[in-house]
Amino acid sequence: MEQTTSSTSCNCEKCPCQKKRISVALILGISFIIGAAIISFVLYQTRVTEDTLQVTGSAKKTIISDVVKWNSTFSRSVDTNNLKEGYAQMASDLEKITNFLKDNGIDISQITISPIYPEERYDYSKSGNNFLGYTLRQNIQVQSTEVQKITDLAKNTYSLIEQGVVLSTQSLEYYYTKLPEVRVDLLTDAVKDAQNRATKIAESSGQKIGLLKSASMGVVQVLPVNSVNVSDYGAYDTSSIEKEVMITVRTTFRISK
Repeated sequence: MEQTTSSTSCNCEKCPCQKKRISVALILGISFIIGAAIISFVLYQTRVTEDTLQVTGSAKKTIISDVVKWNSTFSRSVDTNNLKEGYAQMASDLEKITNFLKDNGIDISQITISPIYPEERYDYSKSGNNFLGYTLRQNIQVQSTEVQKITDLAKNTYSLIEQGVVLSTQSLEYYYTKLPEVRVDLLTDAVKDAQNRATKIAESSGQKIGLLKSASMGVVQVLPVNSVNVSDYGAYDTSSIEKEVMITVRTTFRISK
């Protein structure tokens, strides 16, 4: 009897075993390409990092404030039975103050007047809290571009004292309205300063400065002249007429042999 021998090998191209081997080879090939690409990218990034130099530059400029805010207050103390008279006295004081300001060339549009704030007064020296009456307070703010004029006027309110009005200065605040323009100018100077520093550092190691790769500006510091009280979050001094504006910039330069 003739016996039929079956072969265990598969030569058909459409056989599932052959397709599986092709798929595995394809996956391995793609994985090798991706792995090589990742390694090449990491090596390139490492080389770029090694061929750069980070330097911080700074620039400053002295400015003179062009706006002043003069904040002041006046008050009257009245007992519980004379509250109406107290408000009348406050109205009279306010008229004297506004006349004083207008007589010294201050336009009414530059004056901001707050409502009267009544503050209760107590006598704590005796047993219990004995209510005495009220202290009536009112705030006045003058905002002007005549900085020196307002500064001098705030120091010379004697004529009001002669009229029975005590005007107390709470603060003189000084501002500079062209700060954005100054900031742009200083940014250019700060980058130049960083470039000069980077050049010196590179030359000391026998290298050369290349193109600027990146630059980021730090916070703006507006400080009294010769002050060193900088802040990580920036500063804006309002206590002095003359100020210094300072900015810093962090730069990254390419370097080469």
